[in-house]
Amino acid sequence: MKSTDKKHFKTLRLILGDQLNANHTWFQVVDDSVCFIMMEIRTETDYASHHIQKVVGFFTAMRNFAEELKSKGHSVIYLQINDENNKQSFEENCLSNITKLEVKKFEYLFPDEYRLDEILKKFCDNLIVEHEVFDTEHFFTVRNELATFFEGKKTYLMESFYRQMRKKHQVLVENNQPVNGKWNFDDENRKKIPKNHVVTRPLVFDNNVEGILKEIQATDIKTIGNINAKNFIWPINRTQSLKLLDFFVDECLPFFGTFEDAMAINEWSIYHSRLSFSMNLKLISPKEVIEKAISAWEKQTNEITFNQLEGFVRQIIGWREYMRGIYWLKMPEFSKLNYFNNKSKLPEWFWTGKTKMECLKQTISQSLDFAYAHHIQRLMITGNFALLTGTDPSEVDKWYLGIYIDALDWVEITNTRGMSQFADGGIIGSKPYVSSATYIDKMSNYCSSCKYDKKIKMGEKACPFNSLYWNFYDRNEEKLSKNPRIGMVYHTLNKMDVQTKNDLLKQAAYYLEHINEL
Repeated sequence: MKSTDKKHFKTLRLILGDQLNANHTWFQVVDDSVCFIMMEIRTETDYASHHIQKVVGFFTAMRNFAEELKSKGHSVIYLQINDENNKQSFEENCLSNITKLEVKKFEYLFPDEYRLDEILKKFCDNLIVEHEVFDTEHFFTVRNELATFFEGKKTYLMESFYRQMRKKHQVLVENNQPVNGKWNFDDENRKKIPKNHVVTRPLVFDNNVEGILKEIQATDIKTIGNINAKNFIWPINRTQSLKLLDFFVDECLPFFGTFEDAMAINEWSIYHSRLSFSMNLKLISPKEVIEKAISAWEKQTNEITFNQLEGFVRQIIGWREYMRGIYWLKMPEFSKLNYFNNKSKLPEWFWTGKTKMECLKQTISQSLDFAYAHHIQRLMITGNFALLTGTDPSEVDKWYLGIYIDALDWVEITNTRGMSQFADGGIIGSKPYVSSATYIDKMSNYCSSCKYDKKIKMGEKACPFNSLYWNFYDRNEEKLSKNPRIGMVYHTLNKMDVQTKNDLLKQAAYYLEHINEL
């Protein structure tokens, strides 16, 4: 292994915890004049109350990556969370090592988070040594690509951007036209899990992370959630990430599209890839993920129908790149948007899962146990409930950013404050994503074992989603009634007899007042 005992280095390169891209240009040649620096610091563990699996997952993947670099001959300084010489900030740790190693140049990769981007730009502005920033070589797009694409337009339609990405990168196109005649097969991807269908068991790993867990527990870092330190289930290096990709393509992709919106009791993964943690740390790239999926489809089209593949490709090259583009176009203002001026707190059981509503109990409990829930659980269960109850979007942001292992600011805030909470007033979604019990029952079997009755709107057995749904639209009529996508909702609301409407609103008010008892 390469030692960092050498007195001088010409260049110090910072690697952030979500920049573990072994294929990056930086790492292809060993340069004795270059030293890399990585660090576990309190500013990153403490800006939200993170899931313990998230903190452990990041630290373990980072340490593995550092050891991999050392094994290839690179010089690496790695500061663990409890090291005495760890100053617990990027700026102070970098500056002390620039001075100590008599470095002539500081380099870093573009952060994906606005907060860190500002910190490192300010740090470099005050440096007396030369500095330079490089691309992470991970995404299909550069930061301002979406802004350029939509320049002069009033709306930012994801579908338009998705089609452009497909054409530009020649993904599932022939002569710039979509393979199989349509760009989007989403209408085929809304099936519920049939009663007699046995879902494939998810691939999980059995990494022993007891040592790192003890180090974290020796601090006063506040975390949430549960962990099995002897059998940590998430991939912690590129090899395991590629194994998870292979498993998805072989075992899950044939059913992915059909059931990508489905939810079921005690099924925390369904056919989702769960590759977002690996991708967001850059252990694997979106390009290789898409290429692997397309290759599998080309080889076994009888087993993988096109709607399964297209739905997956759209999530990666469409939504993922689109959300990143919106983030860099609209930050930092986006993080303050609150279109409905919502002020409520999340109920206490969001941190315990102890609620009588089966859909929320299932989604929150699995989030605490696995640091994961798929996109419909996030959007139409927890997100839906938070919006219906008028929760402050900053409260929602903190919860989502903390509880999910794949949650990084650039992808979390656009999905949560934008699509889920409609706090942006329609930049990302053209209408609020709210529903009554009808949708939840359509896409899951949660309602079948719930204390509340999905069909009842009023009374002690009434599903809270039903009255809260109508209360939401009544409360926000001034801002939403002219939205063409929800005109039928207000048509129904306005036709409702006065007594029924008042009873619904009274029921909703009771639930809101007793929200911690639901």
